[in-house]
Amino acid sequence: MNTIELMTATRRDVLKAGVALTLAIGLPRIGQATVRSGVTKVDAWDANAFVRIAPDNTVTVIAKHLEMGQGAYTGLATIVAEELDADWAQIHVEGAPVNAQLYGNKALGGGQGTGGSTSIASSYELMREAGAKARAMLVAAAAKEWKVPAAEITVAKGVVAHASSNKSAKFGELVAGAAQLPVPTEFKLKDPKSFTLIGKPAARIDSRAKSTGTAIFTQDFKLPGMLTAVVAHPPLFGAKVKGFDAAKAKAIRGVVDVVKFDTGVTNGVAVLANDFWAAKQGRDALSIEWDDSQAFKKSTAEIMAEYRELAKNPGKNFRKEGDVDAAFASAAKIVEAEYEFPYLAHASMEPLNCVVQLGEGSCEVWNGEQFQAIDAPSIAHVVGVPPDKVKINVLYAGGSFGRRANPMADYPMEAAAIAKAANTKAPVKLVWTREDDMRGGFYRPMYFHKMKAGLDAQGNIVAWQQRIVGQQVMAGVDQMSVEGAANLPYSIPNIAVELHTTKNPVTVQWWRSVGSTHTAFATECFLDDLARASGKDPLELRRSLLAKQPRHLAILNFAAEKSGWGKALPNGKVRGVAMHESFNTVVAQVVEVARAGEGFKLERVVCAVDCGVAVNPNIVAMQMESGIGYGLSAALSGAITLKDGMVEQSNFHQYTVLRMKQMPSIDVHILPSTNAPTGVGEPGTPPIAPALANAIAALGAKPVRVLPFEASKVRVNA
Repeated sequence: MNTIELMTATRRDVLKAGVALTLAIGLPRIGQATVRSGVTKVDAWDANAFVRIAPDNTVTVIAKHLEMGQGAYTGLATIVAEELDADWAQIHVEGAPVNAQLYGNKALGGGQGTGGSTSIASSYELMREAGAKARAMLVAAAAKEWKVPAAEITVAKGVVAHASSNKSAKFGELVAGAAQLPVPTEFKLKDPKSFTLIGKPAARIDSRAKSTGTAIFTQDFKLPGMLTAVVAHPPLFGAKVKGFDAAKAKAIRGVVDVVKFDTGVTNGVAVLANDFWAAKQGRDALSIEWDDSQAFKKSTAEIMAEYRELAKNPGKNFRKEGDVDAAFASAAKIVEAEYEFPYLAHASMEPLNCVVQLGEGSCEVWNGEQFQAIDAPSIAHVVGVPPDKVKINVLYAGGSFGRRANPMADYPMEAAAIAKAANTKAPVKLVWTREDDMRGGFYRPMYFHKMKAGLDAQGNIVAWQQRIVGQQVMAGVDQMSVEGAANLPYSIPNIAVELHTTKNPVTVQWWRSVGSTHTAFATECFLDDLARASGKDPLELRRSLLAKQPRHLAILNFAAEKSGWGKALPNGKVRGVAMHESFNTVVAQVVEVARAGEGFKLERVVCAVDCGVAVNPNIVAMQMESGIGYGLSAALSGAITLKDGMVEQSNFHQYTVLRMKQMPSIDVHILPSTNAPTGVGEPGTPPIAPALANAIAALGAKPVRVLPFEASKVRVNA
């Protein structure tokens, strides 16, 4: 068992223990009135685990999912407010405490956390019920007080009214009475036809605070007497601290302590100081001797060469239909292609950070908390307290893209370990610099795809073979590496998808859209290769393969309609198309690309999405735009490379991301639907790179086989 397997197994054991204990943690009794500070000096009413109403009419929605820029707080609040018939102006949101029983995510196996584009999809019915129950109790309280039939009472924009008696009350006036009533076992959800908020572009809950600088992220958070910790991590994966001299660091004004730590996941030397700058100067002044005897010292080219060799042989089958070998033997034409994908950093705008304060037999945490199910028991394990003694206060997170949902709880455990090693009761804020973040590991894995297809005499695809090579994020059956390939929607009679799972100490993690980050590119670009080989229009080829997938065909046709596919374009301009399903959402994108000197200019992206009910169409559009920008950044220049085991990139001057001025015009079209919501945070990312590559190939350029594009000598002037 290698290091990653061992650590993952340890996390899994810790998680089981933690979930079992967190089930015992309770909130105030449903319907109970409790004293709350800040909003009002009198009792507020916990209508249920997700809705709290104060006498001043404030409605607080308890969000079980992290707000990290994706709009989860707004979406969750919209669902509650719709069924509650609240006034949007009275809605506030706060993050839920650690309680897997109340706030577990069924889409993530019941553990509490945010990820997989599940926030709205997994909470839609739950939050509707929470709002409807609270509304029913307010109506019942009014009916009891006014002595009128509940059926005659109406609720609109935070006001409960009875027309014939001319009586009305705001929510806050009914709190005391509602708190005395039992929670209804029978309640009625709205007919979607009567929605006034769901499906409408309500203003985001967090916009004003983030625009005025009053929103509190972990980086903003301060406590009296707080120390800031900055860490010197090993420069090579698998290295450890052999010895260190802290004399120069301790001589720097403001430095309080220097400690060594090892969580089993990360290790290093931490400098604690009264402020960040002193801590960083102290860290830079450390003299450390590293033990690199077990360290990984290979370069990117060596790793990829090993992947290429593995792909020459069959891997583990993840899909096998028909007789692929026989189909290849009888095919009129064989088409082959190989694709290379680098390690990718998450590069969120707020680097990793976490505040920890140890108490007597307890630990309190302030964090942009994405994965309570892993982090709470992991912190408890490090500190030596029961998981139910770990309190996590949820703050805003300045992006994540998967990084804060680490299955090995790396940085929260690191913060706790440093506080414990320093033996301090003072709050400790761990701060990773941008360089720490860029070089700290937990990247989207490198991958290699070897593609092979057989065409008959009419140009029909009769065989498809895809071999994928790369590291896995978690131990066990590695579905994440093949998602988007093993479930390819196109009807091909003989198909095989195989995987070689590799192992090395470079730590990896899910990255926005996970396996689809590479499978979409390989499959959609290869389809265009086959269209060229058979002389077919790439969109028509896809249509012909989707007869058994009406949902996919509908969104492809929607994208074609909105983009004007088939209509003439000026000379030197072409369209490219790609379609992909991820997180139960289907997205098709058509790009328009023009020649620009020796390069290409991406002028327009038309994005069509089927995500079920669009709770807030504006946020769906924002997430599609965000996913496109994120995908373009990776496609054009994203790459983490190793030289003799050391990461070569340190900041945005070497790991460049798309600038606002480079963004193309984007038109987002949401397919009307009455189906339950599906994911939107990630599905916009996978199709953009292959759509762009397909357009560039349509202009006569050599097909892109290696990402990023710059590495393939393809220059895009967007």
